[in-house]
Order: sequence, then structure tokens, then C-alpha cells
Amino acid sequence: MITELLKKHQASFAPVVPFDWGKNDFLHLDFTKQNGELEQVELQNSQLFSDYVFGKLRAAHASVGVGGYNEHRTIYRRSAHFQQTEEPRCIHLGVDIWAAAGTPVFSPLAGRVHSFANNANFGDYGPTIILEHHLENQLFYSLYGHLSAESLEELYEGKPIEKGQLIATFGQFPINGDWPPHLHFQLITDLLGLKGDFPGVCTLRERGRFLQLCPDPNLILGIPGLFQ
Repeated sequence: MITELLKKHQASFAPVVPFDWGKNDFLHLDFTKQNGELEQVELQNSQLFSDYVFGKLRAAHASVGVGGYNEHRTIYRRSAHFQQTEEPRCIHLGVDIWAAAGTPVFSPLAGRVHSFANNANFGDYGPTIILEHHLENQLFYSLYGHLSAESLEELYEGKPIEKGQLIATFGQFPINGDWPPHLHFQLITDLLGLKGDFPGVCTLRERGRFLQLCPDPNLILGIPGLFQ
């Protein structure tokens, strides 16, 4: 239901980031085992990981990197945060947008602040904001991870947010959870009682359940070629 509703309203959403996907050159970044280059990158070293990501963008003459929804990734082996369950988490539930620290983030539609937190574990979200939205009386949430510390200033639960309002900026490591600068953007239909945090990566066994809870964020972003 929410998927069809988002498709219906896709043309009306405000941009989440200041890139024109029809004009800006962007690069799809692959973090699966199919990308053999990752074996040569010291992923636990955030500077070297960042050098790899932004080196790829420069080599492709791209201003921004994108991708990740429903992607079976190998990069989470860099962090014990994703190895805390019997089965490691490896399926990415959001879209990542890789660009410079300080890149602004906007709300794609009106809503309110549901919750926020600094999830400060190595490899975690770092500063995180969750917004609550209603679309034709359908409730859903949008999550923004790997933000700057300043993004959490002057927030409070229930704070009204307008469509297109500046809500955050991309963070720099180590503040952003120790990742190369990027935005993790995720849609969620049921927060399962959580506040300020929600799994952005699930296990293979949980894949079907969490993809039902987390529809494709590209239904809002509208990046060409990213639909599953």
C-alpha cells in the first residue's frame, strides 16, 4: 500500500539532497562481494575507506555516489556493531548518498520530528534523525543517518518540519559513526517501538520481513536506475 502511495506522489516530493539527478553526474557504488577492489581497502581505517570512495568519484568525474538498497554488502565486516547477533547483518535497508561533509539535507515532505539520537558506536549511524509523516492518512517515517553533530541542535520531539526544510548536514568521521561522509536515507512503516534508531542493515534470514517494513527510498529520491 505505501509503495503505491509513494509512487502516486513521487513527483511532488522535495529533493532530499541538492543534486539534480537528471543533470548531476553520479556514480553507483558497489559494496557487495562482486566488487573485488574492496579486498584491497583497509575498511576499518575510515580515512583510507573515504579515500577509496571519493577517489572513485573523482575518477568517474562524478559529484556524488549512490546506491545500496537491498544490497548484500561485505563492508559491515569492518565493525563489530553488525556482528552482535548469531547471524551477521549484511542486507542494507536504505539508500546511501556519498558526498562531501556539510552537504545539506532537506525533508521531502512535511512532518514532525519523531526522535533523534547520537548512535556513536563505530560503524553505527552517528547523529540520527527520524521524521514522522502522514500521506493520505498513511503513517510512515524517514530516517537520516551519519549526520553532523550540529544537526541535532535545537531539535525536540514533535518539532514541526515543513516540506523542503533544511534539517541536517552530512557529518564527517569519526562523528558520523566513523564512515566516509554520506547520508543513509531510509523509509520505515513501523518503528517497532524504537526511538532515535532503527536497523539500517538486517540479516539474510530477516530480509523479507525488513524489506516489507522499509520500502525502497528511491520512491522519494527518484534517482534514475536505482529501482529494484
